[in-house]
Amino acid sequence: MSQSKSILSRRKFLLTMGAGSVATAAATVATNKTQQQSAREKDKRAGAGYSESAHIRNYYRTTKV
Repeated sequence: MSQSKSILSRRKFLLTMGAGSVATAAATVATNKTQQQSAREKDKRAGAGYSESAHIRNYYRTTKV
């Protein structure tokens, strides 16, 4: 009886380790995708930059002392 118990406990241990590894890999992949998406969004916003338009030039002109 003790031998079958030890075999079952080993199987449970290996099953738990396998499931834990899969869960860790899935979490890592999900985190990397999120970081890549946020980096792309930052690049899009950074590309526009500051541009001086007509209404901004008008504002600057009116604020001169």
